[in-house]
Amino acid sequence: MPATFSRRGLLAFGLLGGALVVGVRIPLRSARAAGPAPLMPNGFIRIDPQGAITFIMPDTEFGQGIYTSAGMLIAEELEVGLDQVAFEAAPPDTGQYHTAMRAYVSPLLGEQATGGSTSIRGDWKRLRQAGAQVRTMLIAAAARQWHVDPATCHADRAEVIGPDGRRASYGSLVEAAAAQPVPDDVPLKPASQFKLIGHRQPRVDTPAKVDGSLQFGIDVRLPDMKIGTVLACPVIGGRLRSVDEEAAKRVPGVRDVVRLDDAVAVIGDHFWAAKQGLAALDPQWDEGPHAGLQIADIVHAQAEASDREPEVIAKEEGDARAAIKGAAKTVSAAYQMPFLSHAPMEPVNATLHVRSDGADLWVGTQVPVRARNTVAQVTGLPPEKVQVHNYLMGGAFGRRLDVDYITQAAAIAKQVPYPVKIVWTREEDIQRDLLRPYYYDRLSGGLDGQGRITGWTHHGTGSSVMARWQPKGMQKDGKLDPDTVEGATETPYGIPAMRVGFTRVEPPGITTAWWRGVGATHNVFMVESFMDELAAAAGKDPVAFRRDMIGDNARARAVLDLAAEKSGWGQKLPAGVGRGVSLQLSFGSFLAHVLEVEVTSRGEVHLRRAVVAVDCGTAVQPDGVVAQIEGGLIFGLSAALYNEITVQDGRIQQSNFNNYRVLRIDEAPRIEVHMIRNDEGPGGIGETGTVAAAPALVNAIYAATGKRLRRLPIGNQLVGA
Repeated sequence: MPATFSRRGLLAFGLLGGALVVGVRIPLRSARAAGPAPLMPNGFIRIDPQGAITFIMPDTEFGQGIYTSAGMLIAEELEVGLDQVAFEAAPPDTGQYHTAMRAYVSPLLGEQATGGSTSIRGDWKRLRQAGAQVRTMLIAAAARQWHVDPATCHADRAEVIGPDGRRASYGSLVEAAAAQPVPDDVPLKPASQFKLIGHRQPRVDTPAKVDGSLQFGIDVRLPDMKIGTVLACPVIGGRLRSVDEEAAKRVPGVRDVVRLDDAVAVIGDHFWAAKQGLAALDPQWDEGPHAGLQIADIVHAQAEASDREPEVIAKEEGDARAAIKGAAKTVSAAYQMPFLSHAPMEPVNATLHVRSDGADLWVGTQVPVRARNTVAQVTGLPPEKVQVHNYLMGGAFGRRLDVDYITQAAAIAKQVPYPVKIVWTREEDIQRDLLRPYYYDRLSGGLDGQGRITGWTHHGTGSSVMARWQPKGMQKDGKLDPDTVEGATETPYGIPAMRVGFTRVEPPGITTAWWRGVGATHNVFMVESFMDELAAAAGKDPVAFRRDMIGDNARARAVLDLAAEKSGWGQKLPAGVGRGVSLQLSFGSFLAHVLEVEVTSRGEVHLRRAVVAVDCGTAVQPDGVVAQIEGGLIFGLSAALYNEITVQDGRIQQSNFNNYRVLRIDEAPRIEVHMIRNDEGPGGIGETGTVAAAPALVNAIYAATGKRLRRLPIGNQLVGA
């Protein structure tokens, strides 16, 4: 084996040696074939005269399997198999590739962005229509050549088949089809005719992941490319004063040191040289105005704000405060959720080559237009002179909806004459992350003599991501960020009097950002934790209490009943073991989760079993739904048990997976996912598992111990309890 054999090469070698041979590789990018122009009547499908079919994907892939499920939507109507197509990331173009989901999630409107569990909901019609358009054109072209009625022809596996059995490949029909007008309104298949949608399909990126050939942003290799890494001031908002450049340049392989206002980069022939050079710099910092910032001060400010009247009322139905005041029994509670890092497995990175006449950016991003525009702004180039090569991402969780790391890389790259890849270390990635907001919410509820809710108030406090990320998405005179109340204003329950408000409290120096599950992760934790408290106050079983409050919401009732049945709800458990339930309507999907945990005498929480019932309407790729629920639960349970970002003297305290933990394989519960099938339009699914994790966990801990936890993470709160 040559000394330069890569890790991925070693993987492939080992697999071949073990007789696991993957014979098919599905490329995720393909070049246009030379010769006559391809058929491309819409922005999503390109067919070359040679028969090569490429799907141009409007959504970016970061492990959620969207290339497979979105590709299925096109392929279903185009009448091709996923094994017959290649996939290509869409270029920056909001005209063709903007987020199509309009009814539910407003932050992404007008953006070319992947997030908020909007992809399938937005693609459900437009990608099927794109496939049907092209299929219709190809059939019409073949029918004209054969002098038959198009209605007597059909398509299958990239061929048009005539009434007499004649066949014509899609490639042979490209030129004739291109001469036809693009039909505006084409009928779509009824669900009864689906061959792909709703059926298990292998993921299109699996072969390349198995043989190691799949390229992520961090894998980019270019001729003459150098690699750099960066260090920002350890104090939030601090500035660079000085560095020892000569010490860094004495490290073998170091090429350049680039100073920025708040950070310094070292560029070398390889990452190790850059990292060693950075360690030799001895940077001196101006720590700035936040050197005394403490997490306790941030929490105190939010607690004080939560005692005042809400800044904005998001929902008011009936007189909730009067209903609570006159109730037979009242309950109040305050809940806290910490700052969180995204901590994707692939730390953020960007590769740029900036020239006088243009720039190229190789990166994994959820927002290709924003990525292009920030490079243009930093370099002074027109946006059309910036070429974006969008790669797959090794995780994102909302982190790559921001472009700060691309902005920084562009500021570095414009100062050197060669292509440079900037890679943040894990420590930099966590300590310079844009954080999930800290939330401090107060809830109150009233119960009548029969133990039913009469009134409900919910006052949330925290920062607004949208006010920074997309101010035009703010509502109610620019005061309400709808993400801050998502999952609080619309619940599965029929509560007669409800008042929901929010107060915006921005933590000094800290930039907050979207995090997997966004507003629903915040509010469903608050709502479902408080529903359990009300059930206990009413002396009712938590499932029965919820069922009583659902009213005529049949879909919510169905998932709750299914989760209870499959989990064995009500069956006796050993001492120290408890089950907790949560119910949610989020991202257009209904989900009920029952988690079974054991709490040891030492206060350790062991996750035994998770049962999830989900109604996401039409499940395009059922395996993908199950995978997203499983992954979302692990992500959410890791955060609820262990994760928080704290600040001391202006410094982020966490730095790597040793103190920002993820569940290990032996700690994960057995997960069962039960799906309710129907013909409703697709709901979002990628974030629902994360949303469901924390409330079911704290409710299960209460069932096991009688201790009510209102602050995340669980950490050591149960030690000595």
